Amino acid sequence: METLFIVVPAYNEEANIENLVADWHPIVEKFGSDESKLVVIDDGSKDNTLSILRGLTDKYPKLLPLTKPNGGHGPTVLYGYRYAIDNGADLIFQTDSDGQTNPAEFEHFWEMRNDYDAILGNRSDRQDGESRKFVENTLRMLLKMIFHVSLPDANAPFRLMRADLVKKYIGKMPEDFNLPNVMFSTYFVYFKEKVAFEHVTFKPRQGGVNSINFKKIFKIGWKALSDFRYLKAHIDD
Repeated sequence: METLFIVVPAYNEEANIENLVADWHPIVEKFGSDESKLVVIDDGSKDNTLSILRGLTDKYPKLLPLTKPNGGHGPTVLYGYRYAIDNGADLIFQTDSDGQTNPAEFEHFWEMRNDYDAILGNRSDRQDGESRKFVENTLRMLLKMIFHVSLPDANAPFRLMRADLVKKYIGKMPEDFNLPNVMFSTYFVYFKEKVAFEHVTFKPRQGGVNSINFKKIFKIGWKALSDFRYLKAHIDD
């Protein structure tokens, strides 16, 4: 069996975190080797997210809570990917902690793992609001303009990837990059890796408060525009 690391960033998710672990821990147990882990990374939460996670480790033996100073979703995802690579993962799966993804859809991705090096979610029927769809469509348009790639979904938090493929591209991005999954998707398509986009459902947030507002989205988007141009100029480095 292959070693699977499920990487989940979490920030102020005390309302969702126990359900998250209960939903995804059986996936690690069923599909991964004995060394597989559900790695939930607390990004400096100000609520009880970390203490709840630590309290669940006896009940869920494959749960591995990590914590780091607050740095945002993107840097936390990169932190988790590096941890998985450094600790022997064969495959890395990433999802988020807000309950919007469906663990029952994981098996289909797993069954495709020998045919593709990355299977990425396509949220063709998003249920998290028109504003989020607008942001995603704008992002895809920018990637088309700058990198000349067409992506059905650039940033879905439902992706199964070979660890060696993640390792191949992770060094192209700064450690504090805000949109790493966007760039992984872009690199995979740009360099013609064996990648597939598969439909996934995407529910509304199941609890708690979204920490990203329009002010933050605009700030991240404005910085991403200059970052994309820089990364395109250095894409073959």
